[in-house]
Order: sequence, then structure tokens, then C-alpha cells
Amino acid sequence: MVRLTAASVIAALSLSACSTSDDADSADANGSAASEPANGSSPESSNPADAAQFPVTVEHALGETVIESKPERIATVGWANHEVPLAFGITPVGMSKSTWGDDNDNGIMPWTEDKLAELGGETPELFDETDGIPFEQIANTQPDVILAAYSGLSQEDYDTLSQIAPVVAYPDKPWTTSAYDMVTLDAAGLGLSAEAEDLNADLKKQVSEAMDKYPELQGKKPLFTSFGGASSDSMIGFYTLDDPRAGFLKEAGFETPEIVEEYTGKSDSFWEEVSAENPEQFDDVDFFISYSSGDEAADQKTLEDMQADPLLSKIPAIAEGNVVFLEEGPLGAAANPSPLSIPWGIDEYFAALNTAFDAE
Repeated sequence: MVRLTAASVIAALSLSACSTSDDADSADANGSAASEPANGSSPESSNPADAAQFPVTVEHALGETVIESKPERIATVGWANHEVPLAFGITPVGMSKSTWGDDNDNGIMPWTEDKLAELGGETPELFDETDGIPFEQIANTQPDVILAAYSGLSQEDYDTLSQIAPVVAYPDKPWTTSAYDMVTLDAAGLGLSAEAEDLNADLKKQVSEAMDKYPELQGKKPLFTSFGGASSDSMIGFYTLDDPRAGFLKEAGFETPEIVEEYTGKSDSFWEEVSAENPEQFDDVDFFISYSSGDEAADQKTLEDMQADPLLSKIPAIAEGNVVFLEEGPLGAAANPSPLSIPWGIDEYFAALNTAFDAE
């Protein structure tokens, strides 16, 4: 495999003129990038895959990726893809920085911190994707493969990353990959497809056992929204089943409101909005899930305002107060499930959902 250096990536993107890193300057002056990765580490591979099975081919929405030999240096972009190698005992050389839901602002979710500590490895290079994919930083980690099964990569992003290392992208549409499909696809890129089946079976068992603890939730129809997230006050927004949050609830055993089923079948997006002028569309919703503002009093005021609204008050779940505001931080982030967050927080998540019926 030919790996582009950071300098080559910058040149390909015509970004060298605005680069300010010492590594890039050195590469420009000497015609080659520094021999050591940016994080200064060269970890010994702990990938348990059988090298004899390579090359492997992974098909996805943006192309077909061939991984010629067992990858030893793993980089990830997007949300939670780094949890797949970590679940198999592999510490990535670089991974996405968590910029939402983090409990201590270090860019790493608590369940990821726990796993890194268990493996005894150093913290991987953190890629801040707030303003887009940091191609130079990723190239500096010298990856053998880049995992992005749950991401929003554009074709241009994918093509550029593919100049650095083989890339595993999403199976269908951006930001619609389930936790289980993320495991399957990313693990295929590591040569661990059989192990992925075992991991997914274990995760599903944990979810089922947690669900069994809350019989009140059985058969209920939740609608996952984000109050205040709609484009206007006259609209009600919700996640379709293509979104991992809503899709996970169905897979866990919840029923699905008719409007979510309807828009999932005809939508190209993971988020849809409908007019609040037709509140009867939500008659079969048993409870709403939304994110907390971080202020319990403010959340209560939001509910009271909806209950006083002439239209929203006609929605039974709102009128009855069957609304869950997921607390700010890791729990809210864990509602978008992943291979490490499920063991960490599935009990707490279902316990939070169960509070929707505390008043009944």
C-alpha cells in the first residue's frame, strides 16, 4: 500500500500555503514528511485478526475498499468508530475527538476512557472535526486503515482520505449506520468479521436483559425528538428509523409510532419535521424523548408551555406529561448507542425512559 505523507495530502488539497504546523513546514522544506507519526508513538499491533485472510474487500456507499494486509495502525473518523477496535483490544493511533456529551471536556467519553485504561495504552491522537476532516493530522498518524462506518463523509472526503489509507465508509446514507452495522463494517476492515458477530450478539443480549427490567416499557411507542430543534415553532421534528437513536429503540423491542414509520419509508434524511397544525398525527405516541437543556426547571417550563399550547396540548403524551428529558452529558450521548456505551449505560438509559410513566 502506498501511504501519502501529510505533505502530500496538503499538496493534493492545495492547503500548503495556509499550513502552520511545524511538521508541514519541515515536509515542504525537505521534500518528505517526518518519519515519526505526530503522536510520537509506534504501538505494537494488538489486532487479533488472522493475517492469512488478507486481502479483504469491504463494500460501502462510497466505493469498494481493498485492505491488502492486516492493519496494525488504526485511525477513525466520525462518531464512535474508534470503539470497534477498542472493543477488540486494539488501541487506535488516532480517533475523533468527542465534542458533545463529554463529561470532563477532555474529548473522550467516559466509556472510552475506561477501555483505554483497561488496555493500558496511551491516549490516541484526537482529531477535532468541528471544522471538517483534519486530513493532515490524520496523515501524520500513518494509519494502515481508516474506519468511518458511522460518519458523514462526502465523496470528496472519502477520496482524499483514501490517498492516506484504505477507508471503510458507511453502508447506505451519511449518519444512518446502526451500532450493530458499525461493528460489522468496521470489524470487516480489521479482518474481524467473525468476532463482530459475537460482539453484536453479546450487545443485543445486554440490551434485552436491560429491557426485561422495565416491563412498563414493553410495547410502548416512543418518539425521539429534540424540542427546540425544529426549523420553526410551527413544526415538530423527530428522528426517523434511519437514525441510530430511533432505530435502536425499535431493535430493542419498542413499538414505532405510525408517523415515524411513514416518514422513514419516504425520507432521505434521518430527521423530519411536520406541521404542528395536525397534532392528531401523534395520537399513538406513548412518550417523547428529548435532550435536556441542562436545567431541570427550564425543562419543566418547556413541558408546561407545550401543555398550555392550543395545538401541542392535544397530543396525548404531552398532555399527560409523558416526556423524558435526557440529562446533558454522557447519558444523552449514550442514547446514540455504540459498542462501548451500551455496556456502560444501557440500564441507566432504560431507567431514564421509564420515568416517562412515573406520574401514571
